[in-house]
Amino acid sequence: MRKITVLGSIAVAMFLLATAALVLAGLHDKLAPADVIVVPGNTILPDGTPSPRLRARLDVALKQFQQHRAPRILVSGATGKEGFDEAASMARYLQSRGVPASAIVEDNQGWTTDATARNAAALMRTHGWKTAMVATQYFHVPRFRLALERAGIAVSGNVHAPYFELRDLYSVPRETVGYAVYYARP
Repeated sequence: MRKITVLGSIAVAMFLLATAALVLAGLHDKLAPADVIVVPGNTILPDGTPSPRLRARLDVALKQFQQHRAPRILVSGATGKEGFDEAASMARYLQSRGVPASAIVEDNQGWTTDATARNAAALMRTHGWKTAMVATQYFHVPRFRLALERAGIAVSGNVHAPYFELRDLYSVPRETVGYAVYYARP
């Protein structure tokens, strides 16, 4: 029984250390030039506009665009339960803040982080773009970087959306498990 308790304590400690490492990595922005900033989708409100969480992602990408770190923004999402195309809503939001339509690339088949990464890689290859910057929530940065790198994208930088909510208490440990699953896959 004591051996099980010790092993359980070690497993919990390792999980907590891994979680802390992912959070710290996600909070550490790496500012670097890129061919495109990739923003994964998230919840759209019933009125068709991005949720506060998604607006925070878009705002941090917009800031990088305005600071000329990348000449374009790729928005990726799908049609959620609300019935709105996330990518189209994200594009409208960016356009309303001065980003020209010609600088926005929409991927409306980004159902998952993996799908967004594969779609972004295909679009980037089509256009001859080599590097991407990630713009998402701090807890999602490591897994999204890994997904893009596995899809053949050179991730030059990342920024986290300065948005924190109670839901993070669920999202952070979930991302620790998600990262481990992504990492373990071939």
